[in-house]
Amino acid sequence: MKMLKKAASIVLASAMVVSLAACGSSNDKGSSADTDTFKIGGIGPTTGDNAIYGTAVKNGIQLAVDEINAAGGINGKQIEYKFEDDQSDAEKSVNAYNTLKDWGMQMLIGTTTSTPCTAVVEESHNDNLFQLTPSATAVESIQYDNAFRMCFSDPNQGSASADYIADNNLAKKVAVIYNSSDTYSSGIYQNFVTEAEKKGLEVVAAKAFTADNKTDFSVQIQKAKDAGNLPLVFFSQEPFEEDLLSYDKAYYVGALAYESGTMQGDMIADYWEAHQDEMDKNGDGVLQYVMISGDLGTIDATQRTEYSVKAVEDRGIKTECLASDTAMWDRVKGMEKMQAFLTANGDNIEAVFANNDDMALGAIEALKAAGYFIDGKYIPVVGVDYTEAGAAAIKDGTMLGTVKNDAQAQGKAAMDLLVLLAKGETPNADNYEYEVTDDHYVWVPYAKITADTIDE
Repeated sequence: MKMLKKAASIVLASAMVVSLAACGSSNDKGSSADTDTFKIGGIGPTTGDNAIYGTAVKNGIQLAVDEINAAGGINGKQIEYKFEDDQSDAEKSVNAYNTLKDWGMQMLIGTTTSTPCTAVVEESHNDNLFQLTPSATAVESIQYDNAFRMCFSDPNQGSASADYIADNNLAKKVAVIYNSSDTYSSGIYQNFVTEAEKKGLEVVAAKAFTADNKTDFSVQIQKAKDAGNLPLVFFSQEPFEEDLLSYDKAYYVGALAYESGTMQGDMIADYWEAHQDEMDKNGDGVLQYVMISGDLGTIDATQRTEYSVKAVEDRGIKTECLASDTAMWDRVKGMEKMQAFLTANGDNIEAVFANNDDMALGAIEALKAAGYFIDGKYIPVVGVDYTEAGAAAIKDGTMLGTVKNDAQAQGKAAMDLLVLLAKGETPNADNYEYEVTDDHYVWVPYAKITADTIDE
């Protein structure tokens, strides 16, 4: 975040002069010279699967804006800043752009991800509006002279991956699995293949998947088998068990979904045991709860939903589900579901389970609107992921706790495993940090995060 703050401050300070002089939308409500402010818009996902990236960008820009305004602004002009959520969707991103343009935006920082940015740059080019993306890596995302990026590009990443494999003699034959429905993934794949050929690597199999079938990797695994029993390491998205177990060189690195649910349940049970008198509103000795789940077609959602309640009941606490619905991992939908639960059940709700932090934060917003978290009116809410916003909610007392999904450790575990396999070694206690369960699974543990442990 500190690097983002510094980078954003430098870019803003230098780019605004250009923007003030030369750029503006086609429907400007008035020149910046006529006002005491300069309007900067931002676009990125603050809800949905990529919310962690958009939220970081949003907060980083805010830090820079606050810093610049505190120092007197730009030539005496204070910055006005407005950020729109696009859920990493191209159509929604264009809609967000038009909303900001109607607001009077004079410069755009965004979008955060590649596919939306490629769509929006067509609009900003037509409007001759200065656009700066902090993280969209597709070449097409800055294809016009009004658009710039702060980060590496797809060619950089694809080429670097091939160079690393070749320069470290990790493999001669490579299989590639990529998401063809995503500009970012496709761009890396294309440039990896080009550089691999230059480096003497043979891409013996290349198989695409899409967002609609990303858990079914049976075809891709068969391709790796047919190409000479190439090792495969999956992470982030768990393949079907039968597919993974069908191939002795396939592995999955991740976390056991049921553990996160169990930890959620333990936090609620701990709170019940310590505060039953005030938590048990109707005095019936039964915990009345609501559940906000993610996509129930995924392992994470189904097991977090099941095991969170099971953990409470395993502690000898009776439960009653007042309402349960899916909010698809989305904060806004989480707020909407919680509003509906409150309308139907009022103050009878005694606890809120959410499958991730974003939905938990949405529920908290609905609870705030209903008068909770002031004057001692409280309800425990738990999430999963340990996002920055989730951590802030724990610190301000509106979220009871969350569960840390250690993405950094998972990434390292996946890369270390891949290097071992590329060398022809089998992971064991002597050469690998983690235990391999059932010869295919590497489980990186979750951690409970509460107000008592958040700074540890």
